[in-house]
Amino acid sequence: GAVRAPEVVLGNRVAAAMASGGSPTDRLPPPFPGTEVVSAPSAESDSEGEDIFTGSASKPMSPKKEPPVPVGNSSTTNGVHEDQDDQDLFADATVELSLDSTQNNQKKETTPVFSPTPSLERTANSSSTHQPQTYEELEEEEQEDQFELTVGVSDPEKIGEGMNAYVAYKVSTQTTLPMFRSKQFSVKRRFSDFLGLYEKLSEKHAQNGFIVPPPPEKSLIGMTKVKVGKEDSSSTEFLEKRRAALERYLQRTVSHPTMLQDPDVREFLEKDELPRAISTQTLSGAGLLKMFNRATDAVSKMTIKMNESDIWFEEKLQEVECEEQRLRKLHAVVELLVNHRKELSVNTAQFAKSLAMLGSSEDNTALSRALSQLAEVEEKIEQLHQEQANNDFFLLAELLSDYIRLLSVVRGAFDQRMKAWQRWQDAQAMLQKKREMEARLLWANKPDKLQQAKEEISEWESRVTQYERDFERISAVLRKEVLRFEREKTKDFRTNVTKYLETLLHSQQQLVKYWDAFLPEAKAIS
Repeated sequence: GAVRAPEVVLGNRVAAAMASGGSPTDRLPPPFPGTEVVSAPSAESDSEGEDIFTGSASKPMSPKKEPPVPVGNSSTTNGVHEDQDDQDLFADATVELSLDSTQNNQKKETTPVFSPTPSLERTANSSSTHQPQTYEELEEEEQEDQFELTVGVSDPEKIGEGMNAYVAYKVSTQTTLPMFRSKQFSVKRRFSDFLGLYEKLSEKHAQNGFIVPPPPEKSLIGMTKVKVGKEDSSSTEFLEKRRAALERYLQRTVSHPTMLQDPDVREFLEKDELPRAISTQTLSGAGLLKMFNRATDAVSKMTIKMNESDIWFEEKLQEVECEEQRLRKLHAVVELLVNHRKELSVNTAQFAKSLAMLGSSEDNTALSRALSQLAEVEEKIEQLHQEQANNDFFLLAELLSDYIRLLSVVRGAFDQRMKAWQRWQDAQAMLQKKREMEARLLWANKPDKLQQAKEEISEWESRVTQYERDFERISAVLRKEVLRFEREKTKDFRTNVTKYLETLLHSQQQLVKYWDAFLPEAKAIS
């Protein structure tokens, strides 16, 4: 009969062994097409338990490489080269996998690796690659899911006399939300109740990266005048400014979905009597500024500087800081404009009185009538200046003042994220120390303390994992909060600037109307 080649016989044996489901030590890899068949030792000559796949490798695997894992033929260099008959194919696959394979990168990410200085690239990349689109979708959902809830603050009422007196405001709510007991209700609240609400919300939500709207600043001078003084124009003006500021604060609070769901907010809006708020003296304007500065100082005193790998957070923080400085400068100029308009109103009123006195003493009838009517025109213009000064204040100055405080809160939210990263970093360093201690105990052969060291390592590993999750959660919340803040800021500035321009246009139109009506009288003077 025909003589069969040894290679063919060997190939048949391999196929038979694979088909019969033999043990791994009895199996041989089938020959690849387009390559020469490498003669392999027979099953009888196989050594005890030796891996036939690595036994014929021409170069040993690097000790730094990870163990080979099964992958598909996605890499273009994982094929067989014709001029490398004896090279281990799986060693090549392992090398390419550790460098280029995306599957291996995913495996590395799911494996917890603890180091004393953790990198933020993984967190940053995961949040920067797919999070923005998710947040945009959430924003669209929020815009579509508009709830009907309006709050108003009105009717400031002085209760009591002397320094024990206080002012109560009527807080009215209209809503269709089922979480409230009725659709329309009102309660009485004093200024300290508003400060107490902010203190509760800030304590619960600020540390998680939320931007909690701040209340208006305290004014000891203005409130002292209200308490001990009589009801004059300055006291009335102060109460109106505070009422408007409290209303804006409450509207920003209830427009935040997370704040609205808070039971303290619902209690503030519904409950007839609230427990007296204490320790609110630190929430004055100076107190808020000091609190934010302390948080910033605590972050600046970190022993290890935060290497921010997500450029989005770094850029946004710089934008917030620069915008706060610009708004402060603009606010100072607008305050000068308000004071100038008030002075112009006062001077116009004095000018009108002088014209009226001059007209009454003039012998020429036409000139006397013209001067009297000019005095009336100046009185009307004085009212226009006063109204425009109020518009300058409520539409521009107060808007800028609110957002200066809001930007301080935004900076505080970034500081909270940085503190969360520092806590995670400190835990990493402590875990490294615990592992070094375990290594020293093993070297010193102290098994009695080894178990305690292992327990401490396990505890700190769980802490590191938790702190990492906290940092990622705060980063996600802060990103969403900043996007929401920018959207609300754009809407507020567009609305207020539009109203301000409309008031300016109306004021100028009235001014032209007054002068057009007076011009015939001036021409009639003979």
